[in-house]
Amino acid sequence: MTDFTIATWNINSVRLRIATVEQFLRDAQPDVLCLQEIKGENGVFPTAAFEALGYVHQAVRGMKSYNGVATLSRHPMTVLDDRNWCSKVDCRHVATSVMGIEVHNFYVPAGGDIPDPALNDKFAHKLSFLDETREWFATERPPSAAHRMVLVGDLNIAPLEHDVWSHKKLLDVVSHTPIEVEKYEAWRAASDFRDAVRHFVPDSEKLYTWWSYRAKEWELADKGRRLDHIWVTPDLVPALKSYKIHKAMRGVEKASDHAPVVVTMSV
Repeated sequence: MTDFTIATWNINSVRLRIATVEQFLRDAQPDVLCLQEIKGENGVFPTAAFEALGYVHQAVRGMKSYNGVATLSRHPMTVLDDRNWCSKVDCRHVATSVMGIEVHNFYVPAGGDIPDPALNDKFAHKLSFLDETREWFATERPPSAAHRMVLVGDLNIAPLEHDVWSHKKLLDVVSHTPIEVEKYEAWRAASDFRDAVRHFVPDSEKLYTWWSYRAKEWELADKGRRLDHIWVTPDLVPALKSYKIHKAMRGVEKASDHAPVVVTMSV
């Protein structure tokens, strides 16, 4: 058995924050780093910077200015899929295989500000995305399938009461509405994924990975949400060893509004 550490982080422009990413990798040294919102085409991705730190195996799906995901590994990695969802080529998913584990890296649409699909096309897109991913996993990777899988990413949903700073005040706010939570849970159940971080932290305990740029005293106010997730299939639950949300990275210069989430397991 060997330890396998995976990190997920919405970096909100990898080129703008490459020094921050380098600092994190030197300190945390995950085996695999999954980034979302890299905000750049493949040709401008800072490949050499990651190679210099040992992350020579790279699966990058970038687009100009928006979205984009990248999975970086210190171990040999095979790209399995770079599927498009909802008939949009917006670079929100890449699937790879590392150390015998199928790793899905997702960036779910944020959904805009109005939680009504009839009034807000962005929210309608988000709901359709959640439906389509649920259907695909239920069909292609059902719970009975012999797949060791990890799904990570900025899923843009804080599903539990204590995944937000105020359950009552955020029930009508995109990312915590009942319809989003319902679809999130249906997706997770499609392959019987388990919430790896909540494996360690009771549902009754507050837990956040994102703090808005709009809050000047973000740490003092601590009005966060848990938008970034790591799911594992049941066969990997006994292998889970530890987790960490690197909140300090939210406070560095030119920080992303998300903090890295890390899980270690024995495989």
